Amino acid sequence: MRSRIGNRLLTGAAVLLTSAPAAAQPAKYGNQSRDDVDPALRSALVEAIAEADSFEDRFDAEVWLTDMSQRLGAKVPNVEERLDILRTTHRHATAAGLDPELVLAVIDVESNFDRFAISSANALGLMQVMPFWIEEVGETDMNLLFDIEFNILLGCRILKYYLDMEDGELMQALARYNGSTGRRWYGDRVLDRLRLTWFRN
Repeated sequence: MRSRIGNRLLTGAAVLLTSAPAAAQPAKYGNQSRDDVDPALRSALVEAIAEADSFEDRFDAEVWLTDMSQRLGAKVPNVEERLDILRTTHRHATAAGLDPELVLAVIDVESNFDRFAISSANALGLMQVMPFWIEEVGETDMNLLFDIEFNILLGCRILKYYLDMEDGELMQALARYNGSTGRRWYGDRVLDRLRLTWFRN
């Protein structure tokens, strides 16, 4: 079943996609402009608006959520918000073919789990999505990027798109996500956070 946001995005997708430029350069997250938007990435984001249960069974869900909730407790004291972030991350990471723990590490580095974070480049929310994506996926309300569901969905699909673009080279994909292509500092930060905080043995 699609979410309310998902239905709204899919409704506006047809007009948006048919008006996309035929040949756009691959966008670089973080320091790109709307003129750089890759239509294939736009399509991937619009088509990704679907929800599915990402856990094998209730036991797996309880084990993972309990473990991750304990790790996240100091950063997000509100239990309801914390579990919302974790469930949403697991669902959209799994749907995109990403490890949920990797996405948690990205969120940790990007926003420190502050859903209302705004960067100096004006990236917004948990995964620091650039605001021009609102219009690109057929929406008008900038506050959607502070919505846990919407922000993590877009962030996961952007990261997956860059991972595929880089033929599975994670460091290069992370650099694209951050807009620091050709440099390692951002990827190193994410992988350090993954290893020290989020990795499960």
